[in-house]
Amino acid sequence: MPGRGDRGGKKEKPKDAKGTLVRTVRYMMRYKYIVLVLLLCAFASNIGNLLGPNFAGKAISATAGKGQVDMEKVTRFALLMLAAYVGSNVLNFLVNIGMMRVGRRVARNMRQDIFNKLMVMPVGYFDKHQAGDIISRVSYDIDVVCISLSTDIVQILTSTVTVVGSFIMMCSISLPLVACMVLTIPISILFTKQMGKITRPRYAKRSAAYGDMNGYVEEMFTGQKTILAYAHENDVCEDFSKINHAAADAYWRADRLGMTMGPTIGLISNIGLAAIGMGGAFMYMKGIVDLGQISSFVLYSRKFSGPINEIANIINEIYSALAAAERVFALLDSPEEVKDIYGAEDLVNAEGDVEIRDVSFGYVPEKTVLHNLNLKANPGETIAVVGPTGAGKTTIINLLMRFYDPDSGEIRVDGKNVTDYTMASLRRNYSMVLQDTWLFRGTIYENIAYGKEGATMDEVVEAAKAAHIHNYIMRLADGYNTVITEDGGNISKGQKQLLTIARAMLYNTNMLILDEATSNVDTNTERRVQRAMRSLMAGKTSFVIAHRLSTIQNADHILVLNYGDVVEQGTHEELMARKGFYYKMYASQFE
Repeated sequence: MPGRGDRGGKKEKPKDAKGTLVRTVRYMMRYKYIVLVLLLCAFASNIGNLLGPNFAGKAISATAGKGQVDMEKVTRFALLMLAAYVGSNVLNFLVNIGMMRVGRRVARNMRQDIFNKLMVMPVGYFDKHQAGDIISRVSYDIDVVCISLSTDIVQILTSTVTVVGSFIMMCSISLPLVACMVLTIPISILFTKQMGKITRPRYAKRSAAYGDMNGYVEEMFTGQKTILAYAHENDVCEDFSKINHAAADAYWRADRLGMTMGPTIGLISNIGLAAIGMGGAFMYMKGIVDLGQISSFVLYSRKFSGPINEIANIINEIYSALAAAERVFALLDSPEEVKDIYGAEDLVNAEGDVEIRDVSFGYVPEKTVLHNLNLKANPGETIAVVGPTGAGKTTIINLLMRFYDPDSGEIRVDGKNVTDYTMASLRRNYSMVLQDTWLFRGTIYENIAYGKEGATMDEVVEAAKAAHIHNYIMRLADGYNTVITEDGGNISKGQKQLLTIARAMLYNTNMLILDEATSNVDTNTERRVQRAMRSLMAGKTSFVIAHRLSTIQNADHILVLNYGDVVEQGTHEELMARKGFYYKMYASQFE
């Protein structure tokens, strides 16, 4: 199937975890005051959690003093412990809700930044990247990042407070017991650091694998009718099975190690707890500590080791989020469309004097598509570009619209190099009707009026009549207010093409680009549309790409391309009289 040739070509690049984290946190800093309040609440919540074991130890001590129980102290410390834990959990609940809201806003901002970025990306970016992979970055990757922002980063910060606070409290109770526990800490740190080096690239591969899978799914669903027509369902299912297995394997390879970190750290901390138990029993028998102090110390040791265990698990999620964030930032850092040069002026109401001088161009450096192309179009002339598939016809359109810039040579409009004009104003002076029609979800009126802001209904109706689509529209239940589904899925290809022709007619510029503009309409409709198009093209500079050569017999100049070279040019009559390449192409359509 097409488009799968580069699936295995993704290479892992060195990751800048620190830089990516800093850039991600910057999104949170747009809400720095909210985040600051939430962090203070989280800090207070942890203080409450740290006070609980202290009160518990004092309550136990009050029950173990010389055979007498001081119920007043027990009750007071028990109530203080209850208040500390309840207050801590209420604050923790508020922090979680607040961070969810911050995460949602960050997700919104990141998606808006990516969408804005995509709007200024060169056409070449979309030619080289699958739509599914781009969608994966906008949806899945951002979700992963923002879930991590909502929970993981704050959890690590609060866990750090708990670890530091617990350590201080343990030191205040008994330094010898701290020594028993500290022996396991270096082992935990070294293990977590080593596992991080292994798991981080695996999470990056997982994100890339999911991007590949999304790209394949989008590609296949778009071509569903073709798949059914060629009975390739089984082949597609087999191909997807391989890609799906690869994605699942990448997920498993990333998570199987990640899932071992928590239990392993837990085992190490339990070894430390056993050491505390033995050391505490010995010190109690010697009268160095009482039962309340041992109880408090054990509770603090759990609070100390618990966050370390959580951090070990959270680090895996952060590595996954950083891998996803790098894919997002890679898109945001991609080169944008070539900017206008300093002093570029707006092109207003172009006369349509277009000249291509010695232009060579290739989409990739090692393969030139056009070789030293020269073309002159005077205002009001119709220039037809013909040739076999792959000759470079559409490439000329891409260059005229500055979707790409030539590798050498120049293109001039009204006597000036196109780079002297702002890109937006240059494109506004062209009306386009492409073979690949594009309609958006909205009413028929909105789709026809897309290019002309403030277009009246009368203007839209007039354009629709000229494109021979008015009668069809009026047969619909809601007429011009009929809602077209996504990409015009509820109307035929021919009707979609007529609507795009009506859109170009309403736009009414002095330069037109028609790329197989009638390829999806029937013969009778084509004749009517051709008459309307001739009326539309009158007095305008028009560039027409056509495969059906009978539609461009009246062109002022015909450019015949083959493998990027101009092999012939002239009028229809001149080219037919030469009986060369054009003559053979024309004759072959009637054989």
